[in-house]
Amino acid sequence: MNKAELVEELANQTGLTKNVSRETVDAITSAITDSLVREEKVTLVSFGTFQVMERKARKGKGLILKQEKLFRSRQKRYLSLNPERV
Repeated sequence: MNKAELVEELANQTGLTKNVSRETVDAITSAITDSLVREEKVTLVSFGTFQVMERKARKGKGLILKQEKLFRSRQKRYLSLNPERV
């Protein structure tokens, strides 16, 4: 389901116009995005939990010198969604 289909489904289920439904979807996604930027956990009951996670840099061996070093390029943040069990 993409955003347009979500807006249409919301309009059909609530009786709102598509413009109002689009604004509602935009407001919800904006609120979730803003919370995740602040690294807050977002929990939607009966849906799931969005959370920003961080992968630590890992140690490895260089191919040429065979020296152990910390790969800085492997450290990154990512978005995690843990769906709620039904």
